[in-house]
Parts: sequence; C-alpha cells; structure tokens
Amino acid sequence: MSSTKFSSVEDYLSSLDSKKGATLGEIIDFILKKFPDLDCKLAWNVPQICSGNDYVFGVSALKNHLALAPWSTEVIESFKNELESEGYVVKKNLFQVPADWDMDKKLLEGLVLARLSELG
Repeated sequence: MSSTKFSSVEDYLSSLDSKKGATLGEIIDFILKKFPDLDCKLAWNVPQICSGNDYVFGVSALKNHLALAPWSTEVIESFKNELESEGYVVKKNLFQVPADWDMDKKLLEGLVLARLSELG
C-alpha cells in the first residue's frame, strides 16, 4: 500500500483494486449487519470494526492477500487449527485470505463472537 492518508473507510476501499475492495467491503458489511451494535472506522489508516472504544476486528489489503485480525492473539490461537486446516496462513495476531476470498460467514461470526466475549 502507498503512504496515502485516507479520510474514510470508503476512501480506503475505493483505493484498492476492485477485487480487494469488494471483498473487504463484503466482510465489513456482513459483520456490521450481523452485529448492529458495532461500527466501522478508520484507524491506523485501515478499517477497524469497533465496539465503543474497543477494537473487535481489523481488515486490510496487502500486495498478495487480505489480512483479517480479531484483535486478540488468544482468539487467533483458539481458531488456529480450524484456520490452518482451511489452508489460511496464520500469524500471531491475524490470518491471511486471498483477495477474492469466498467469505466464510460462520468463521467470521465465530471470530467476532469470541472477541466480543473476551471484551466482556
């Protein structure tokens, strides 16, 4: 990504190639529809799903993949076997999906629920 400073989530998404922007937009829309008490804002120049002042789920586009982060190493660890069995690259605090990811709604919902449970 460039060093461009984005002014909104929409600005960020529209800066991406159409495949990445569409996929991240679908992920954000799904989470916000499933969890209407959450909102999405730009933080660290990328979209972040929040509950009040708490970060719940972050998304970003990189050169060859998308990064999805439930803001918790414990949540990633608890989902690690499932994520790896699906072929995702798993890092300490995020996992990578292809730019044209066929969204796994059950997985996303589980990750968000786990993070919200952790937040109390």
